[in-house]
Amino acid sequence: MTDSAAEPTERRSRARYLLEGRRVRLADLLASGLIKDGEQLTFVRPLVGETHHATVTSKGWIRLDNGEEFRSPSKAASAAVGSGSYDGWNAWAVSDHRLLAALRQQLLDQAAAEDGPGAVEGPRTAVSPSERHARLKRARELAEAGQPQSLTVQELLAWWGATVRGLVNDQIQAELANHSLTTSPGFDTVPLSTGIQMLTTVDDEAAEERTPDTGVSDDTSDGSKESREVGLTVGTLPSVLGNDLVSVKSTATFEQAITLMVLHDFSQLPVIDNPHRPPGAVSWKSIARARHANVDASFAQAIFAPREVRYDHDLIDVIPALEELDFVLVRDQHGRTAGIVTAADIAQAYGEMASHFFVIGELDRRLRRIIAGTFTLTEVTDLCDPKGARITSFDDMTIGDYKRVLENPSRWQQLGWPLDRKIFIERLDEIRKIRNNVMHFNSNDALPPSDVDKIRNLNKLLREYGE
Repeated sequence: MTDSAAEPTERRSRARYLLEGRRVRLADLLASGLIKDGEQLTFVRPLVGETHHATVTSKGWIRLDNGEEFRSPSKAASAAVGSGSYDGWNAWAVSDHRLLAALRQQLLDQAAAEDGPGAVEGPRTAVSPSERHARLKRARELAEAGQPQSLTVQELLAWWGATVRGLVNDQIQAELANHSLTTSPGFDTVPLSTGIQMLTTVDDEAAEERTPDTGVSDDTSDGSKESREVGLTVGTLPSVLGNDLVSVKSTATFEQAITLMVLHDFSQLPVIDNPHRPPGAVSWKSIARARHANVDASFAQAIFAPREVRYDHDLIDVIPALEELDFVLVRDQHGRTAGIVTAADIAQAYGEMASHFFVIGELDRRLRRIIAGTFTLTEVTDLCDPKGARITSFDDMTIGDYKRVLENPSRWQQLGWPLDRKIFIERLDEIRKIRNNVMHFNSNDALPPSDVDKIRNLNKLLREYGE
């Protein structure tokens, strides 16, 4: 292939990486020629009469006048001022007064044009990177105009061809940040059916230092690669947000509270006069104690102060409070009391997660037993670990290893199964991705029924052909 023929492919590869790889960095602007080594930057704060100066270094960092260097424009802006948090991309400007954010947008626009409307790589349900760029650009325009785009978490995930959160979270966060966007509430802290808004945001300077490992060489890294931790939060429980919270006012009667508790099979009930002020609660226990102490007790005497947590609080940290209090109330992104979490909710959430482990564990055991009973360890390591550094027994194999063995035409023929190898391997690869999300705790969502069916049906096939 000639150099001229290879160039469009290389440009498209670089464009695709910018559009769906990670956050754009100053080094990307430098490599593209949009800024140059030694470029002078200014950060003007007209309301306080301050102007800060900096220089772009050869490695794409920002050097302040005092010699400090930062890869993150936001960190550089905070250090220049000496306090506070700033969106460095919308703070620093080059000599012709264009903001770094405008140059970043120009780079992304160029990448979208180079990528073009071609075939979508990855999940078939995803939109192309260039189309997604256009949607995010439009969302930023709407947010700046005070008309933020509203959609559900599930609809947002569909832009990336995902049905659950997990390994795709880092990419979504990066692409949102490239357009100075965030979601409210956070898309990874609430149920999939929850409505969210896409808003402009000040860059999270800590997040800007995190870069998902996409497998693409990145010589601008300072070694600070770090994945975002993804786990169950209080808000991801379906019972917490998105439903009307059943409650009573402090002026209610015992009869009103008891009727609601019986009708809804509740053990406790929030007491809310103003959703923005500290709530109260009653429970069967508090009602019984109040009436035991005084048969003529008023409803107010049964009200007690409950524990409250934010919707984005880690779920595992709530467990000790539930052991003591049986429930906690939840405040949403606006600070309103909007939900409740009980011990039963916790049991259900972790019970669903455990069931996923069991069904995936069965699949892993069956595949390993079939491979160990059909092939020698040498036949396996020749394909999966030719240097012999990782696999010393069949127990060391991963689902990726199973796939590498079974996609080999000669090894597949040894099985003697009257099945199509390509279709089988495609399904196994789908399940490999599902398994990675679950087993590595990357997803805070229950598996959709379609994914569970895929695993169960493959287990059924393995039982039939592998025995």
